Amino acid sequence: MLLLWIVLTTFIAGVVGTGLGGILGAILGRDSNKVVSLLLSFAGGVMLAVVCFDLMQEALDPEHSGEPIPFWVVIIFIVIGYLIVNGLNVLIDKHTKKEVEHTKENHSKAHDNLDELIHSDHINFHKNDKKNLFIAGLIMALVIALHNLPEGMVIGASYAKDAGDIIGGTGLLVAIVIGVHNIPEGMAVSVPLIAGGMNKVKAVLITALSGLPTVIGAIAGYALGMISPLMLSICLSLASGAMLYVVFGELLPESILMWKSKLPALFLLIGLLVGFTLVLI
Repeated sequence: MLLLWIVLTTFIAGVVGTGLGGILGAILGRDSNKVVSLLLSFAGGVMLAVVCFDLMQEALDPEHSGEPIPFWVVIIFIVIGYLIVNGLNVLIDKHTKKEVEHTKENHSKAHDNLDELIHSDHINFHKNDKKNLFIAGLIMALVIALHNLPEGMVIGASYAKDAGDIIGGTGLLVAIVIGVHNIPEGMAVSVPLIAGGMNKVKAVLITALSGLPTVIGAIAGYALGMISPLMLSICLSLASGAMLYVVFGELLPESILMWKSKLPALFLLIGLLVGFTLVLI
């Protein structure tokens, strides 16, 4: 029953979340800077609360066994989790940023508008070369599929630590937040595919399928986390590092640059407080 629930919620977070982004990309295109900025800030705040107030603390004393894991083990695997997701993002950058004009030496490595975040500026750069746009979309689908694997492990590890509570545990909350995070990623896949000439329905379907590895990652994260308290601690530490990179390396820089206002910071705080409240409930 629990495994089925994990598959269902992770499917919604990965496939439906990414697919929803694909649909928004097909409908809205590039006219949602402020909305996406606030969405990213809020998701970042909730993620930060889950990591700091739940996952990292649980990693130190998994299953409340009374035999705390040495803090240096937790720190080492947090750093490893951070570096793994950072490496996957370097791979994404390598295959996308080189194709567009904005990647000049003095340009911020974070995107400062929705065009760049979802790579719809490929449309302007490759106006007469739909083949390159189509290839760019396929590349984005593949690298985001790879990127979704460790995100799924985050969900699985979160469920493993609350194996007796499928509804009120952290796993469901993490799945929801990662689902929100996947929406802009889905837009990043569908926009260049559609601009490259692919049928919208087919583009959205491919976009949704790029979220499928999230389910595989969740099953792996849950299975590993159930082996022993030490393995659960390692999985939670890796999950914490992965989520910290997503927050500080992706969500917050993009959100603040996309809308230079005080509101993204406010929505970060709101997300943090919401996350803190949900962890305590």
